[in-house]
Amino acid sequence: MTDLPPTEDASAAALPIIDAGSANDDAPTAAQARTERRLQVRAALLLIATVALLVCSGLYLMWIRGAFEETQRLILLSDDAEGVQVGMDMTFAGFPIGRVRSFGLGEDARVRIVVDVPVKDIKWLRASSVFTLERGLVGGARLRAFTGMLEDKPLPPDAEREVLSGDVSAEIPAMVADARDVLGNIKRMTDENSELNNAVMQLRRFAQRVNGVKTGLIGALTGDDMDAKRASDLLSTSQQLIKRLSELTLHVDAAVQKADQQVLGKDGLVAGARVSVSELNALLASTRQALEKADAILKDAQAIAGNAREASADLGSLRADVESSLQQVDGLITELNRKWPFAPKAQEIRLP
Repeated sequence: MTDLPPTEDASAAALPIIDAGSANDDAPTAAQARTERRLQVRAALLLIATVALLVCSGLYLMWIRGAFEETQRLILLSDDAEGVQVGMDMTFAGFPIGRVRSFGLGEDARVRIVVDVPVKDIKWLRASSVFTLERGLVGGARLRAFTGMLEDKPLPPDAEREVLSGDVSAEIPAMVADARDVLGNIKRMTDENSELNNAVMQLRRFAQRVNGVKTGLIGALTGDDMDAKRASDLLSTSQQLIKRLSELTLHVDAAVQKADQQVLGKDGLVAGARVSVSELNALLASTRQALEKADAILKDAQAIAGNAREASADLGSLRADVESSLQQVDGLITELNRKWPFAPKAQEIRLP
């Protein structure tokens, strides 16, 4: 055997001597320790996964909410910030295009509402856009934007715009006052000494008078039996007059029917006039034919006159030719008389 180094002997001597029984008792303890270690590792991994999931969820929510988008700041000025909350949306046509980042009082004691608008949605806002803050009876306030002309100039960065406030609850006192006035008017109308009550009482008295008088409504209106009788007689006379007018109307209708028969009947004036018109048309047609024949005769006469005029013109030209021929013959004879041997033997000279 080789000798061990002194250090190894000392360490070996320092170690306790474990027998087989004690080794068997410590075996379950080591297995439990390994199981606990594995459980701790799993718990740590689960905790890390949970934290990572929470972080990822938070980042996703921030990304969904536009925390990483490039935004443009818009400052809205208002006199009252009631109902405004950090994180509330500013809508355009019902779609959120901005979010309130902060709000506070400025040096001029006016509320300054800072709104972050994503760059991709800033195209819906123009220099002429209008912003409103509406407060209803139910629900929170609503911040809305309206753009009438999308062709207008774009909204510059850090622009300051006025907010038009509309609060329905502010009109409640006026509505209550109006309702109070209406109730007061109704109370005055239904009062014992009101005009409506007096009118109802008079109508009741009139109904009692109608029921208490024998002549009925006429007696109640006139207030006297004699006047009521006269009114009844007048009504009777009016009925008789209406009856006579009806009879007169019947007679007039009969006369009108007879006149229709005489004028528009089979042998009436209209039929005779129609026959006369037919005969007149036939006479006019025959006259038209006679005029056409006369026109033809006149045309023939004009043709004959034209021929005669042409013949007379030819005779005139012929006469002119004959006269010119005779003048030429006369000139020739004169010329022959002047010349020898046809000249006269004795020439006579005559003084003037």
